[in-house]
Formats: sequence, structure tokens, C-alpha cells
Amino acid sequence: MFWPWSSPAPLVTLRGQRVLLRLPQMRDYEAWHRLRRDSQEFLRPYEPRWTELDLARRVYAMRVRRARQEVEEGTDYTFFIFLTGGRHEQLVGGITLSNIRRRAAQFVSLGYWMGQNHAGKGLMTEAVGVVVPFIFEALDLHRIHAAFLPGNIASRRVLEKNGFVEEGFAENYLQINGRWEDHVLMGLTRERWELARLGQRHIDHSRFV
Repeated sequence: MFWPWSSPAPLVTLRGQRVLLRLPQMRDYEAWHRLRRDSQEFLRPYEPRWTELDLARRVYAMRVRRARQEVEEGTDYTFFIFLTGGRHEQLVGGITLSNIRRRAAQFVSLGYWMGQNHAGKGLMTEAVGVVVPFIFEALDLHRIHAAFLPGNIASRRVLEKNGFVEEGFAENYLQINGRWEDHVLMGLTRERWELARLGQRHIDHSRFV
């Protein structure tokens, strides 16, 4: 992994075994447009309402500029998720770290999306597992918040496999596909994450005793 303590925004890159996370670039437009367009019906029940106009190159360019500006300001991080291992990296989804709060709060909100043809393969679980150390170690935050629709069992599994625990229920929490929807609230603290890492290290070490 590369920790971007004082580096330009385009150099923020995180790597896992199968996935690579980095900021969006203009050269990703065609792949992003194709993935979002082909996955529109799949994503519709889980996202704010959007149309073909939101896929325009001009709108995408604004997204890229805003993503870089937010990283430089330290408020948000927008990552594209790429599948590696082949001849070319393949865009499969995205992760957002939004509304970073400092001072007494020290938390961030986690969101993500996955293209239809790449869902159910464990890629998002790995991508979240890659971004969590970045949040706690590089960004030095204390807590991660996440939320999902009550019926989204796949999203629950992604979070639970990465140590998140259910913390509450929010009525009419976010506007999804034009309607205000209830959400389950999940959280992960630095203490819980560090304890899980210590437990894993103990298990790994015991194999050689």
C-alpha cells in the first residue's frame, strides 16, 4: 500500500490481492460509463436517482476535479475499484469515504457500489478490507460509519466480514431512487479493528508453534 501523507491526489493508491483502489481519472471515463450504464437497473434500488445525463463526459470531468479537490482538502476520498491480475486493470466498482470529521469526532462515512457482473465474488469485501487500514492508519481516524437498506443482505455481509457491528436503525435515512428509505447503521472503531488484528496475528503465529 502507498500512504499519501503529503503527495498529490493522483498518487493515492491502495492494493489488495485482487483489487487496486485509486482516484478516478479522465482516462477511466469509457470504462466507468459502460459499467454504470450496464449496471443501472441492478444499482437502481440502492442509489439516489440518476439518469443517462449523469453519465455525460462533462459531468464525469466535474466529478474527477471535485474528487481531487476533496482529497487535497482532506474531506472526502473517492476510489475506483479495479480488478487486477490480467493484462489490463478492469473497473468493477467504487468506494467513497465522505464527510470526514476531525477534532472530537474523528470519523468518516463509508459507501460503495459494485457493477452487476462483478457482484457476489468477494471483491467488495476485499476492497473494504483494503480501505479500512487506510482510514485508521493513514487518515488517523477513530471510527467508520456505514449504512445499508434492511433487505441488502450482501452489503451486511461485506461489512460484517470486515468487523463492522450493527449499531442502530435510522428511519427515512437516505433518499434512494426518489424515496426516503430506512437504513441499518453499522460501525467500526479503531479499538475493535486493532483487537481483531491482534487475534488474527495470534492465530497465524500458533500455526508455527
